[in-house]
Amino acid sequence: MPTRPSKDPHAILRSVFGYNRFRENQYDIVTTLIAGAHAFVLMPTGSGKSICYQIPGILRKGVGIVVSPLIALMQDQVAALQANGVRAAFLNSSLDRAETQRIQGEAVAGRLDLLYLAPERLVTDNFLRLLQRMTVALFAIDEAHCISEWGHEFRPEYRQLAGLRHRLSGAVTLAVTATATKRVRQ
Repeated sequence: MPTRPSKDPHAILRSVFGYNRFRENQYDIVTTLIAGAHAFVLMPTGSGKSICYQIPGILRKGVGIVVSPLIALMQDQVAALQANGVRAAFLNSSLDRAETQRIQGEAVAGRLDLLYLAPERLVTDNFLRLLQRMTVALFAIDEAHCISEWGHEFRPEYRQLAGLRHRLSGAVTLAVTATATKRVRQ
């Protein structure tokens, strides 16, 4: 298991992500989440929204749950995190049963910093029971505009995320997106 150089977000930014300084607003968002407050982040594509939940997911006690809409996006982010020593994994339909069970065991045992999954898996009865056995540090919804854009018909599980947030009372919640109308932000 990799050891973290410190609990300092700047040290994690340097040692894990290879950056010397935070981009505009990132540090404020990261420290807000580490302190236990919730946040909604609207930042342009390529501005570093992922770091805003990844660093708190690494530093807060427990597993950071990241809701992601696309399997390829999950796989890319997890591969990059693992390459930098972060205890990250994903659960999706690309995994066989044995691998799924192994990752679930890692999450329950507290041996993951970040766990990526689609909303469809997150709201299943089996995963909801699993969540009860986990310490969830962070609940991040990546591409949060999908709640409004897809949540009515195409992917109705997105509409269930608000109720799930209340079940994760000890976790801070972050919604991030690059695209949100005023209605979507609400």
